[in-house]
Amino acid sequence: MPRTTPATTPETPFDDFTDIEGLLRIPRLASLAAGPDGRLVAAIQQADEHGSRMVSSLWELDPSGEREARRLTWSAKGESAPRFAADGSLLFTSARPDPTGSADEDVPAIWRLPERGEAHVVASAPGGLTLVGVADDGSMLATTEVLAGGSLEDDAEARQARKAAKRTAIWHTGMPIRHWDHEVGETSTRLVHVDPDGGMRELTPGADTTSLLDASADLSRDGRRAVTTWTTRVAGGETRTSIAVVDVQPRRRRVLLRATAAQGWSGPRLSPDGTRVAVRRVTASTPTDTAYSFLEIHSLGGGEPVSVEVGDLTVGAYAWVDDARLVVSGDLHSRGAVLLVDTATGAVRTLVDDAPHGSLAPAADGSALFALRTDMATPPAPVRIPLRGRGAVEATTIPAPGRVGALPGRLEWVETEVDGTAVGGWLCTPKGASTASPAPVMLWIHGGPHGSYNAWSWRWNPWLAVARGWAVLLPDPAMSTGYGHEGLNRGWPRLADVVWRECEALLDRVLERRTLDGDRTALLGASFGGYMTNWIAGHSDRFGAIVTHAGLWALDQQHTTTDAASHKVRVHGLPDQLPEWFRAYSPHHHASAITTPMLVTHGNRDYRVPVSEALRLWWDLVSGWQGSPASMPHRFLQLTDENHWVLRPSNAVTWNRAVLGFCEQHVLGGEPLPDALPL
Repeated sequence: MPRTTPATTPETPFDDFTDIEGLLRIPRLASLAAGPDGRLVAAIQQADEHGSRMVSSLWELDPSGEREARRLTWSAKGESAPRFAADGSLLFTSARPDPTGSADEDVPAIWRLPERGEAHVVASAPGGLTLVGVADDGSMLATTEVLAGGSLEDDAEARQARKAAKRTAIWHTGMPIRHWDHEVGETSTRLVHVDPDGGMRELTPGADTTSLLDASADLSRDGRRAVTTWTTRVAGGETRTSIAVVDVQPRRRRVLLRATAAQGWSGPRLSPDGTRVAVRRVTASTPTDTAYSFLEIHSLGGGEPVSVEVGDLTVGAYAWVDDARLVVSGDLHSRGAVLLVDTATGAVRTLVDDAPHGSLAPAADGSALFALRTDMATPPAPVRIPLRGRGAVEATTIPAPGRVGALPGRLEWVETEVDGTAVGGWLCTPKGASTASPAPVMLWIHGGPHGSYNAWSWRWNPWLAVARGWAVLLPDPAMSTGYGHEGLNRGWPRLADVVWRECEALLDRVLERRTLDGDRTALLGASFGGYMTNWIAGHSDRFGAIVTHAGLWALDQQHTTTDAASHKVRVHGLPDQLPEWFRAYSPHHHASAITTPMLVTHGNRDYRVPVSEALRLWWDLVSGWQGSPASMPHRFLQLTDENHWVLRPSNAVTWNRAVLGFCEQHVLGGEPLPDALPL
């Protein structure tokens, strides 16, 4: 029998936000899976003993919301991506050791956990397997990686030869060559059909290193066909992503929705009867228009699509309830919503509009939707949303680990008007703020720029600062999601002055409160927000400290070294083509105007904003400092094994302590951080 925990008294909710490590050890709900017999399972991540990594395990949840969760899996390697088979068994991915010794070591395999009995390996491959879909007959769709130019049949031998020779070279024939935090070109992603007994067959033997890069795919319930994104290279270093249909028997691939220079496709999801596909149509960004996405339903037999009118919602996730209904979630007005779609007409009904919801898992009988709900005050938590009836919908919270208790301050929505447009954001105020003791203020600018402050964040959590007496303002300025296409395009193409004007106007509005101290302020941002902090540093001296993480510094350098170079160059061209734009908006041109102490943080494995941005910024700050080296206020926290984000819990503890300590030193007059950071 699988080891389980009994239903017990609920854990004590976490509420000590002065404890950084404690916050980062809270269990995190990652995904949900609904079973054919009414079962509900969650993948839950938690830091290991040393904080060196996050480990995922599977937990049984009570769909009725009455009983506490119980743990199903316990391996040190962890288990993730749960999916139910039609027979009620639970499939998942794990690199845990196989007691029989038949699975490839240290790579993810597909495992099956029956309702009664122990888990066992269903299938494994030298390049690992990631479960994508499960058919009613028990067959599965998975992805694997094979060495470039090879096949599933010869991959084990080829890998062994490469390892024995210690070969690390990659032969590039075009773009892209990097993606977020890994190299592209050494391996090729392939779709694999897996029989119920574990037999495997390649479905896409002709895939090159780009075809299925970051692909999204789905399997029909009858197991006869799959749909997938299919990316091809075109001239100018660009790629285009189409939608392909792959027949399992006979193995055959055809293009269903062909990408053009003006638009591509993403996120195919097959209807239960296998005749239609829900998909996003994404327009290509240009110097005058950002990329817009449209949710459509296409017949595999051709014909006019059904367009889903989602209003201002920026579509995030969607899932078929049955052949007649689709559920859609996304960002909406700095919160979020879940919509129920009539797939014949595209008409929508709003189910909830109070918060973002992810990991959509419709119940097998179509009566309810299970999802992970989050907001600015609450980590992702499972909820049950009724789908039947036409009256008011009230979601039920399902007990699960990872509860958070009382917050150290107050959360409220604030707004101002800029050039006739309402600009809003969330303000987190500490409990101790008063006219006699006004709170210092942090302004945080979000990344993207297509993003929104509407959900809980483990990486940038404002409540850690609030617990230390800071107020934190989190605006949703121009180009934020959830405000329709007009909101996405306001401020395009990445006009830093437009975003800064809106952020500063909202900051000035909240600083009219006597409970906030406008003379003690800090500015923080990451990714696009890091670009903004870098640009603002050369245009304003109103802040006592600036923290920039993974920020763009020299746009002439970043635009052609990022893994998204084709997108950047398509929108902004090269410096000799748009010299005025680069002069005005590349932060490095304004380095000599920086007087505010800056903390630069960056991961070496960040390929979206390469670490060369931080290296060049650091050189400009250090070489431009005219005082003695000992008096230079700037600091650089280099995260040598992190990517665009700070994912390792132990590194996140260090990052948070450094950020808070730096701001306390330069804004509040706290103790200087030591030269050798003891974190």
